Amino acid sequence: MAKVIKTVEDLNQEIKSCTENLDKKFAGKNGKRSITICGGTGCLSSNSGEILAKFEQLIKEKGLSDKVDVNVVGCFGFCSQGPFVKIYPEDTLYHAVKLEDVERIVNEDIIGGKVIEDLLYVDFNTGKKCTRQEDIPFYQKQMRIALHGCGVINPENIEEALGYGAFQGFKKALLTMTQQEVIDEVLASGLRGRGGGGFPTGRKWQFAYAQQNDEKYVICNGDEGDPGAFMDRSILEGNPIAVIEGMMIAGYAIGAKNGYYYVRAEYPVAVARLRKAIKQVEEMGLLGDNILGTDFSFRLHIRLGAGAFVCGEETALLNSIEGKRGMPRPRPPFPAVAGLWGKPTIVNNVETFANVPYILREGAAKLAAVGTEKSKGTKVFALGGKVNNVGLVEVPMGTTIRELVYDIGGGIPNNKEFKAIQTGGPSGGCLTKDELDTPIDFDSLIASGSMMGSGGAIVMDEDNCMVDVAKFYMEFICDESCGKCSPCRIGTRRLLEILTKVTDGKATMDDLRDLENLGETIKVGSLCALGQTASNPILSTLRKFKDEYIRHVVDKKCDAGVCKNLMQYVIEKDNCWGCGMCSKACPVDAIHVTEYTAPGKKKPALEIDQTKCIKCGSCIATCKFHAIVKK
Repeated sequence: MAKVIKTVEDLNQEIKSCTENLDKKFAGKNGKRSITICGGTGCLSSNSGEILAKFEQLIKEKGLSDKVDVNVVGCFGFCSQGPFVKIYPEDTLYHAVKLEDVERIVNEDIIGGKVIEDLLYVDFNTGKKCTRQEDIPFYQKQMRIALHGCGVINPENIEEALGYGAFQGFKKALLTMTQQEVIDEVLASGLRGRGGGGFPTGRKWQFAYAQQNDEKYVICNGDEGDPGAFMDRSILEGNPIAVIEGMMIAGYAIGAKNGYYYVRAEYPVAVARLRKAIKQVEEMGLLGDNILGTDFSFRLHIRLGAGAFVCGEETALLNSIEGKRGMPRPRPPFPAVAGLWGKPTIVNNVETFANVPYILREGAAKLAAVGTEKSKGTKVFALGGKVNNVGLVEVPMGTTIRELVYDIGGGIPNNKEFKAIQTGGPSGGCLTKDELDTPIDFDSLIASGSMMGSGGAIVMDEDNCMVDVAKFYMEFICDESCGKCSPCRIGTRRLLEILTKVTDGKATMDDLRDLENLGETIKVGSLCALGQTASNPILSTLRKFKDEYIRHVVDKKCDAGVCKNLMQYVIEKDNCWGCGMCSKACPVDAIHVTEYTAPGKKKPALEIDQTKCIKCGSCIATCKFHAIVKK
């Protein structure tokens, strides 16, 4: 454990020592090799915890403890290829490691000094084996600022965080800058909130700083409720110290003595590591009273959210922390004026706070040099859906959707055609293949009918039905509406009813007009951002895939074969051998023998009774002759 820090000299000495130790570890100059295993949730779900334990067991059994360190790190980002194991000082990266590979790695690499070729990542475009992480195309257009340290340092070891730059920004702010100078630095960086709204971070801090009050608060929003989003979770799992430092800098800047983390309880790994990190910083003396011998005192607290999407909205979050039902408040007053318990409060999300230490450590100009004119820095995305390289991605603002999907994401599986990408989650909209060259920044995405959101990016291919996509998001919104205002509570339910009519083949063209009109009404009439953006997926798909909606309404067809009530499973009798396997697999006894025997076949063909068929797909999965098709 790092020693107690009482003065800036203590901190400087500890940073120097930890930096030297970390550099020696990476370079192998400490006399040891190092095995690092991904400890992000994605890899943990693929047994990386057991892999870690097996490494520790074998290293001990083989008497290598004085020669080899075993370490856990945060998310490497390339989630679809995990679990990852990296060997220092060679920088060898093994992917998709299984429990049975552990002994091979110890015997052949650690003891034998031989790279295990079949565990290296192979670029599917070139066929090239990549020995090091930086050789993999997935990483080559990325830039890690918010993800600083993730996949590199042990998130449960404050000494490694100190060796990787932790608290240098805080030290600079606290000891060499006034509160206003810190705010000016954040303003000059151009940092905008990464939680979805994109409000300038420095301006929010300025509002809170200007308030005269005996108590102020800093809140970190780690609720992250978008389906498929895991950006904030991964940062908290991979480098919680960076977020702690960001909150401490914010606390000093506005004059707050207390900060709160609001993290959803469904993130047990992130919460556990955050708790441990806070405890380590407190034990070191960097959290508490009179930090580094100054008048600044600051403490951090954790509140667990129950998973309500609406609590991602800052005023609903405030109510939840206060022990009330998570429902939004009318604004003004804004939280910077009257927030938690009526006191001036700033609320930023995890990714925003993770950027702050970089700004103070490296200078505002360095962040401002990245990105576009009005969108500075980088953005972290959870890239998922129909894309080869699923994972956590951090790219400079201004990177195009095409680069995100094809250069980093590796394109669409099975050579399918790209159809759309949904950004901004339930609050966002879709971008089509005609918009692949749209730059990723706040204003360009809004101009294209979508939004940045917190960073979800779901790729869809030709097999996706865009009406069904809109329905999926509307089902989510209806479940998550707090019910406080009528436009959201009643209007979203009505939107879902109309969408259900469309997917069931019961809608008319008048319903499509109602869908659009009601969507626009809900946008302007709802109290908070949940309702104000609830109809975005519908309006976006209606505008860009209107012909698909019309096909559902007029022709009663879902060309993607997704909407069950608009399709049939049909046996092509000339291809049917009458084997009866589909009939045995059918759970509702909907398949029967006909009187027709196809030419060249010995048994009569079968037929599906459409009045009984529940369209479960069991027959298609069973038929080895491919005689059953969806129409």
